[in-house]
Amino acid sequence: MRLRRTLLGLSQERLGEMIGLTFQQVQKYERGANRVSCSRLFDLTRALEVPVSYFFDDMADSVSAMSPVQMGREPPLEEPVPAEADPRLRRETLELVRNYYSITDPDVRRRIYDLAKALSSRDDAE
Repeated sequence: MRLRRTLLGLSQERLGEMIGLTFQQVQKYERGANRVSCSRLFDLTRALEVPVSYFFDDMADSVSAMSPVQMGREPPLEEPVPAEADPRLRRETLELVRNYYSITDPDVRRRIYDLAKALSSRDDAE
C-alpha cells in the first residue's frame, strides 16, 4: 500500500481523504497494525488505481496456500522481509522513479537513464 501510494505521490492524509479515513488510520494499515477489511481493500484499490491482485502478487506460496485461520494456528515458516531491507522500497527510490516518469521529454528521460546506468557501471568497475 505504501509503495503504490508513494509512487502516485499521495500523502497518507490525501489517501485517507480519498477513502474516508484519517492519516493515522492509513498509517496503521501501512504498518500492519490494523487488518484491512474486504470493503476497505476495495476502496484502496480504487484510490490507488490497482487491481485487488496487486496486494497479493508477492505473497509466498507457503502463505497463499493457508487460510487466515490456519495462519493464526500455524504461522508461515518464512519470515516476511521488512520493506526497509529492500532498497527498491525505500522512499528515496520510489521518489526517484516517480520523478523519472514525470519527465515528459523522452530524450531527456533516456539521457538520465543512460547516465544512471553509466554511473552504476563505473561503481562496479572500481
